[in-house]
Amino acid sequence: MSLHSVRAFFSQHQLDLPILETEALTPTVESAALAHGVEPGRIAKTLAFRLGDGRVVLLVASGHARIDNAKFKTTFGKGKMLPTHEVEHLTGHPVGGVCPFGLANPLPVYLDRSLRAFDEVLPAAGSVNSAVRISPALMAQVTGGVWVDACRW
Repeated sequence: MSLHSVRAFFSQHQLDLPILETEALTPTVESAALAHGVEPGRIAKTLAFRLGDGRVVLLVASGHARIDNAKFKTTFGKGKMLPTHEVEHLTGHPVGGVCPFGLANPLPVYLDRSLRAFDEVLPAAGSVNSAVRISPALMAQVTGGVWVDACRW
């Protein structure tokens, strides 16, 4: 179902981006990088947070980036990662396959500047064994993503 929603999103936005499916499960940055033959930094991980005001946001960052608590707080205020069951319910994607495409509920998407170090990144595509190759600029464009500085890398 989730992979289907990503395909529908790509079709709706007239994106001719093939979804790369692997035999191996790729729920972590390391496993995805190995399966797709890229450095871990090119894996675009999508993290879900509930902010202090109750809003849920998605933050997409480079696979080697880590949340910088001070930068995060400056950008978003207080926030904490969502528990697994809430992530799947709100995004429609299982943890390990979460991406900013084809969401079950409209959520604001933020893109960490760590992604700009790469001409092409690989976010998941709605399942724990899929990804898509996309430029950070195109990802920002099609998701309405806002660039932020919330990680150290």
